[in-house]
Amino acid sequence: MSSWDGRSKANTTGYRIFIALLKWGGTAPAYFLLRFVAGYYFLFSRQSNGAINYYLRERLHLSGFKATRARYRNYYWFGQALIDRIVLMSGIKNNFTFDFDGEAHLHQMVASGKGGLLLSAHIGNWEIAGHLLKRLNTRINIVMYDGEQQQIKEYLNSVTGERNANIIVIKDAIAHIYAIMEALNNNELVCMHADRFLPGNKTLNAPFLGEPARFPAGPFIIAAKLQVPVSFVFAMKETTAHYHFFATPGIVYSDRGEKGAPEYILADFVMQTEQKVQTYPDQWYNYYPFWSKGGKN
Repeated sequence: MSSWDGRSKANTTGYRIFIALLKWGGTAPAYFLLRFVAGYYFLFSRQSNGAINYYLRERLHLSGFKATRARYRNYYWFGQALIDRIVLMSGIKNNFTFDFDGEAHLHQMVASGKGGLLLSAHIGNWEIAGHLLKRLNTRINIVMYDGEQQQIKEYLNSVTGERNANIIVIKDAIAHIYAIMEALNNNELVCMHADRFLPGNKTLNAPFLGEPARFPAGPFIIAAKLQVPVSFVFAMKETTAHYHFFATPGIVYSDRGEKGAPEYILADFVMQTEQKVQTYPDQWYNYYPFWSKGGKN
């Protein structure tokens, strides 16, 4: 199914242009230029267009103009997510506002003294979610593939500074598993995407938007075995300058019985993710064949 390799497809020149615009005139000129960049991908990105069309037409059952409009908006919203990340992390003047639903659940997780696992998907703006989590009185760890090209990462760090969270990089070895366990033992929060995997990784199957799909097994096995509170977290963009942060109550899944099985936790994750995808259909950013039956050209 997955042709995703964990790597960014962006380039340093593009970042430089947008950052220069942001420093000169804020988000307005950057968003204006983004319309043309999104239009390019909308017209010429064959692989991602095939995946998005299948998602919008076959899984969400949009048709005609609605599906075409949503496909363009998907690229445009994704570009805004990248721009907004730079704006917030570099301290560029902005007028962003935020709503917080469920933040109290995360404070309760920290107060429990067990740490917590936060699971999310490639929907909305995960970088913004991580930035907002600094409101919590604990260390934040973000688990991710080291997918940005080194020169892009170095350039972004020079502009925005290092991320305000500790990054746990997933590599071929199991060192990241020990880092996750250490963080949880220290009553820290660990944030993980749970909707993508690399070829060769262990997976779990579950129906997603009415069609079987594969998910990485790791996050759900960790949640089942370590018996720490688990919350599903999303940061969605609702207008040009407004974000809505969501967090579900932390649940401690037992490692015994049906409710402790990784498949049970996956079912909860799928339910929450489906709700967000259906509410914000043009903010789910999976540009490869997510389902085995569709999205290929």
